[in-house]
Formats: sequence, structure tokens, C-alpha cells
Amino acid sequence: MADAEPPTTLDRATILGIVRDQLAEILEKSPEEIPEDVAFTDLGADSLALIELVEALEESLAKYSAGFHIDDEDLEGLLSVRDAVNYVADKLQVT
Repeated sequence: MADAEPPTTLDRATILGIVRDQLAEILEKSPEEIPEDVAFTDLGADSLALIELVEALEESLAKYSAGFHIDDEDLEGLLSVRDAVNYVADKLQVT
């Protein structure tokens, strides 16, 4: 599957789509099966899946912010899709 061109601007909805798409690929689900307000553990994501998600997000978001990085000490605060979206939005100063 060819990669679609990313939008030139990043907003919360785009971040949500990126998080859902990456998590869906890791968990072998469809993005529509991943609600924003559900805990990662309730989706079946273990610590390894979350590490994969962080790596995928860093790669995907580097298109918008060179060198985007999620700090290891911040991982324990990321418990749900919403937490991940809020973290990325705050870090990239997206409203």
C-alpha cells in the first residue's frame, strides 16, 4: 500500500488518526475499532505494543516535527489513545 501524502498542517484530528492507524496496525485491528477514550490495556496492548506504538509515532510525526521524540519517563502517563493524542498535541503545540 502506498503512503498517502501527509497533510501539511497538523491538528488534533490528524494526530488522532495517526495514533489510531499506528495502533491498529500493531494490534491487527481496524482504526474504527479503537475508541479514543479506552485504555490501551483494554484494547489488548501490552508494554511491547506500546513501545512499538511510540517508535511508530516518532517515525510518523517526524514528517511534521524533525526529531520528534517521546521521552521514556513520559510513557507511564500514556494509558489511553486520548492520553497519547493529548501528549503529542501538547508537545507539538497543536490546538
